[in-house]
Amino acid sequence: MKKRRLVLASILKPVDDVRMSEKLGATLAKLPASEVIIIGYPAAAPPTNSSVIQMPLSRFKRLSMARLLAPLEVLRKCIKVKPDLLVVNTHELLIVAVMNRILFGTRICYDIRENYFHNIWYTSTFWIGLRPLLGAWVRLKEWLLAPFFLQFFLAEKSYAHELGFIGNKYLVLENKAVLPEGFTRKPDPEKRQLLFTGTLAASTGVFEAIEITKKLHEVDSRFTLNILGYCPIPATLNRIQQAIDGCPFISLTGGDKLVPHELILNAIQSSYAGIISYPDSPHLNRKMPTKLYEYTAGNLPILLTLNPLWVEFCAPFPAAVPVDFGNPDLPDILQQLDSTLYYTTPSDHVFWHSEEPALLAWFNKIFI
Repeated sequence: MKKRRLVLASILKPVDDVRMSEKLGATLAKLPASEVIIIGYPAAAPPTNSSVIQMPLSRFKRLSMARLLAPLEVLRKCIKVKPDLLVVNTHELLIVAVMNRILFGTRICYDIRENYFHNIWYTSTFWIGLRPLLGAWVRLKEWLLAPFFLQFFLAEKSYAHELGFIGNKYLVLENKAVLPEGFTRKPDPEKRQLLFTGTLAASTGVFEAIEITKKLHEVDSRFTLNILGYCPIPATLNRIQQAIDGCPFISLTGGDKLVPHELILNAIQSSYAGIISYPDSPHLNRKMPTKLYEYTAGNLPILLTLNPLWVEFCAPFPAAVPVDFGNPDLPDILQQLDSTLYYTTPSDHVFWHSEEPALLAWFNKIFI
């Protein structure tokens, strides 16, 4: 049987990115006669997933000429390995994917992890005068190049209604959790360590997490905060460092560096509760944060912002204390943390294995 080469490619996501490596990659690697290759930014830790091959790009700064040229490096690597299937997960690689389709007949898919137009429009990453132009350029590329793509994988159910260019060529593969076998939480009963993970930005709620920890620490000095994540904007990182200056009960891991996923899982194991504190924004309200799946999969109680979708999701377990981060009711939060019995109902549907059958069935249908 001829071996099929399946390539997952990104620009900013590292080669050990959880969705590419431990979810899509590991699932596709289960198929007979398949070789899975991941192209992406160099990882922060040595490879641990032996079922996939890593092909890291050259290192570059986020804002640099090397970053602009990174798609050409991806193209060169694709030409070298000649994939039968190429899955890209950023708009920066759409043209590269289409070139592979035209020149070599490669089957191509777009793994849509973000609604990039909404991200550009509703966050402060780019200067406000530049947002309409950048957003329009990204969406124009997606509309013009969509006919070349065999399939669109959607990390969010809401994208099926938000993204008109996908038509009916989509498969929802939610970004659910992958945990190591035997994973159990073992928090120190004498501590109240809170946890904030993921991208560090104003739009992800890191400053709300810092402020509520300060308030809780004033009431009960056992409360501490462990922040683990990468901050892509130097000015925001500087603001975070200023916000936690003089607060020895708040630690920061990562900052200007990527954080290995293993450290995040270790932190989930040892923490008292997690914080999901996104400010209200149209680009987030209908999404399911990846860490919501990870925290619930790990049976970690959550201080959760008042998003009705997320509160409803957590209610059956129960998993969360709903919090108005703008005006927190500290006595009520403390009372709920101390008295609620969390995770009395199993949370099996938050794991990636519930998504695997759909991906495998699609692949077998395409390569029959």
